[in-house]
Amino acid sequence: MSYSIKAVIFDLDNTLLDFMKMKDAAIHSAVDAMVEAGLTVKKAEAVRAIKEIYNTKGYEYQEVFDDYLRGRSGRVNYKYLASAIVAYRRAKEASLMLYPRVNVTLMMLAKMGLKLGVVSDAPSREAWLRLCYLNLHHLFDAVVTLDDTGVQKPAPEPFEKICNLLEIRPDEALMVGDWPEKDMVGARQVGMTTAFARYGDTLGVVESGADYDLSDIYQLVDIVRERNQS
Repeated sequence: MSYSIKAVIFDLDNTLLDFMKMKDAAIHSAVDAMVEAGLTVKKAEAVRAIKEIYNTKGYEYQEVFDDYLRGRSGRVNYKYLASAIVAYRRAKEASLMLYPRVNVTLMMLAKMGLKLGVVSDAPSREAWLRLCYLNLHHLFDAVVTLDDTGVQKPAPEPFEKICNLLEIRPDEALMVGDWPEKDMVGARQVGMTTAFARYGDTLGVVESGADYDLSDIYQLVDIVRERNQS
């Protein structure tokens, strides 16, 4: 039996915003700033090394430039570190962008009477900074981050918590995300309907395992209308 959709819940990175594009631009700017401050290094090698640290320790790791500089010389040169951090933050803010039609989709869903939520593996501070940078913080009825449950997706706790906060059953929620093994698997195991954000896919996913595949986020409006009229 298919229940009406009362809430749409979104992953944050690569679902609402182009996280990888932002991250790439910020890393390049940080390396440029360190070079301008006097660090002698080939840019491509430095970018590759910094991305490897992120790949090892996670994209939310806050001491990536400390690790990079310590790995090069055994110590942190704070002129280079400060240059990197300032350039990174400026580039991050400048390149943080929503995918096309995110705002209009969120407003349409809200006008249709649906509750809106976010479930993110990012720490609370970083998740809320992104939402505020993009002026999305006022659109969501509830936001659940890593700090709220202490576990990452696909563990059931984040999905259960967002449903409790929105005061809905899991089978009344539609979960939208770009990572099948985290977003789709986690949502389905608690009984949510799932939609794969193929427009934000950075993993080369062939089979998403989702109930719906989205090439454009606005397709959610038609999906909800169809489900709620049946």
